[in-house]
Amino acid sequence: MSTNISSDHISAFEALTSGRFENFALFSCFVDGTPSAAIVAVTRSDDPNSEVQITPLFVSVTKNMVVTDHEGVPA
Repeated sequence: MSTNISSDHISAFEALTSGRFENFALFSCFVDGTPSAAIVAVTRSDDPNSEVQITPLFVSVTKNMVVTDHEGVPA
């Protein structure tokens, strides 16, 4: 059976669940124009004048989103 879970997904999940990192936040956003929220990693370089980098890791399920398994069966 194939999977859509990438090594990046596994790394993000492990970082979120390990307790070793504290740079995660909930971020209000839009997904395809629909109000949503994302779990993001917030990082800043060592340069105090640099901007903060916000990297989305996962987005919330929206009302119109249809989540299915690999055979098309809705979750």
